[in-house]
Amino acid sequence: MGLKEQLMEDYKAAMKAGDQVRKNTVNLVRAAIKQHEVDSREVIEDDNQVVSIIKKQVKMRTDALADFAKAGREDLAEAYNKEIEILRAYLPEEMSAEDVFAAVKKIAEDSGLERSMKSMGVMMKEAMKELKGKADGGVVNKAVKDYLNGKDE
Repeated sequence: MGLKEQLMEDYKAAMKAGDQVRKNTVNLVRAAIKQHEVDSREVIEDDNQVVSIIKKQVKMRTDALADFAKAGREDLAEAYNKEIEILRAYLPEEMSAEDVFAAVKKIAEDSGLERSMKSMGVMMKEAMKELKGKADGGVVNKAVKDYLNGKDE
């Protein structure tokens, strides 16, 4: 069963169970997928595209958490944390920082790039191509910078 079908089944289960938070969260993701399909005029069949949309939803909520903290809105922050937790259940396990660093090191050695900050752009391009969907971009960026600055784990 694909991720879109899983979301639909979870939506139905949440409605039957009366779990409003899960129902609303899953419904928002389904709406974002539908909006993407309408905008791009293509039906999403690939789970990787669904994962990308879910990651955007998680990022939007994570970014909003800082604003809620500044405004002293703990109620909204708590609600968004629950939504983030629900959404992360649909995402594949991401690589640890150590694994990302090891992958960056291997990519650099395979490509034969100079170990200096001049290689940052090329390294990021290669690393993101290889690690897309497996690791967070911020973690990859930090690993590339650490590697290029000569820091070995």
